[in-house]
Amino acid sequence: MTDSDADLQRSGFRLNVEIKARSSQHEAVRAVLRQLGSRSVGTDHQVDTYFLVKGGRLKLREGTIENSLIHYMRDDQSGPKTSDVLLYRLKPDPALKDVLKRALGILVVVDKQREIHFVDNVKIHLDTVQGLGTFLEIEAIDADGSLSREQLQAQCEAFMDHFEVREEDLMEDSYSDMLLRGSGGSLA
Repeated sequence: MTDSDADLQRSGFRLNVEIKARSSQHEAVRAVLRQLGSRSVGTDHQVDTYFLVKGGRLKLREGTIENSLIHYMRDDQSGPKTSDVLLYRLKPDPALKDVLKRALGILVVVDKQREIHFVDNVKIHLDTVQGLGTFLEIEAIDADGSLSREQLQAQCEAFMDHFEVREEDLMEDSYSDMLLRGSGGSLA
């Protein structure tokens, strides 16, 4: 781990390396997950509201399993991407969304069904996004500062191999960017 990675951990940030890929093979991915002994968390209906901010991205995730306010910095690129994430878990409260909407304004809303699985520190999402289609996300997470960017990258690449993710399936943009470009979905 580099000194800057350690500084991020001390300041409350988590380091993630992730990929997003188009996927019509969710059943094949589930079969591999069973072979790997994954832990299934369940299927979450998530509504991610992105707010207008100057730096990075700020979203409020309202789900049936996960509820968080998340700020992250990430470059858009195809293949594994590194994100510096600050995550605040919260109890659902519509008043928070109202405050953020009034103070910042809403950029876009992403509505999805997300099947969540874990293999150790790697989180796998099987997503069906309203207006966009079906996707696979692999997120190697360093929650405690014990893993380097390189180790997270290697984990992400290993899972890409497990799931036979092809280079042409990799997505550069986030769901919010795709919706903003007019690929469909609901804009606020």
